[in-house]
Amino acid sequence: MNQASSKLDIVALGEAMVEFNQRPHSDANDAPLYAQGFGGDTSNAAIAAARAGARVAYLTRLGTDRWGECLMDLWQRENVGSTNVLRDAQAPTGMYFVSHDAQGHHFSYARAGSAASRMQPQDLQHWQDAIASSQWLHLSGISLAISASACDTAFAAMSHARNVGTRVALDSNLRLSLWPLARAQACIRQAVGLCDLFLPSLEDMIALTGLTQAADIIAWSHAQGAAQVVLKLGEGGAVASDGHSQRRLAGHTVTAVDATGAGDCFAGNLLARLSTGDDLWAATAYANAAAALSVQGFGAVAPLPRPHGVLNMLQKNNGLKDSTKGAAT
Repeated sequence: MNQASSKLDIVALGEAMVEFNQRPHSDANDAPLYAQGFGGDTSNAAIAAARAGARVAYLTRLGTDRWGECLMDLWQRENVGSTNVLRDAQAPTGMYFVSHDAQGHHFSYARAGSAASRMQPQDLQHWQDAIASSQWLHLSGISLAISASACDTAFAAMSHARNVGTRVALDSNLRLSLWPLARAQACIRQAVGLCDLFLPSLEDMIALTGLTQAADIIAWSHAQGAAQVVLKLGEGGAVASDGHSQRRLAGHTVTAVDATGAGDCFAGNLLARLSTGDDLWAATAYANAAAALSVQGFGAVAPLPRPHGVLNMLQKNNGLKDSTKGAAT
C-alpha cells in the first residue's frame, strides 16, 4: 500500500481490558492497594503508537458494561479510532490484576467468556475497510489465544490484510495460562508465516522453540516467512534483522519499577516510526528508547511516553543515528 494513499497507519486487533495494578504502600501489614487503569497488549500498542503521532484504530468486542464505556472514553482521549469496536450485551469486558514482588510483576486475569473472546470471523465484515485503509495490521499471540473463534478471526484478518496489501505485524506475547504449549506453537508458527514483521521476546521464543541464541531465533523466524524480525531482549535491548543484515541495540540504563506493557510500548512505537518512513534500524532505536521510558512508571498505559521524552533519551545517548550503529550479529 502507498503510504500517501492510506487513511490509517495502524489498526490493531485483540482484547482490551481494565487493569488493577498494585501500588507500593508504607505499612507491610496493610491490605494491598490497587490503582485502576487499562491494559490489553494490542490496545497498549495502539495507544503507544497514537502518542507517537500515528493514525491508529482499534478492532475488538467490548461488553456494554461500565468498563466498556471507560475503554471507549480512553481511546477517544488517546486519539485511537474506535468507531469499528463492536459492543456485546451478552458478555463482560475483561479485567486483570497486576501484583509486584522481588521476582517481578505477576498477572491474574478475569477474562474467561469476555466480549473480546467472542470475536467471530464474520466480524471482519465490519473491519475489512479499516484494515484495507491502513499501512499495518497489528496482532499478538494473545489475539490468537483468548478463544478458538478469536484465533479464527485473527487469521481471517491477517489473510485479508495480505490480500489488500496491508502489512501485518505480530507480537509473540505468549501466555501459557491461555492455551496449551502445543497449540501455541502451531498457531504462532502459522501466524509468523502470514506476517511481514515479527516481534518476539527472548523468553517467549525459548518456550516456543527451545532456541536460546538470538541468531538462531531470528533464523527460525525468517524461515517461517517473516521478512523482518525484531527480537526484544528486555533490559538487554533488541536485535533487528531485515533478512540480510542484523543489528543489536543495547538497552538503556533506567530505574525500572513496572515492566507491564513495555513490549507493547516497543511494538507501538516501532510501527509508528515505520509508518513515517523510518528504516528498520532507526525505528528499532526509537522503540528501544520508548520501552525503556515506559518501565519507569506503574501500569500499562499511564507511563507510555510522548515523542519529546523519547527524543531526549536518544539525544542523551548520542542521538538516533548513533543509536542504530549496533554491531552486526
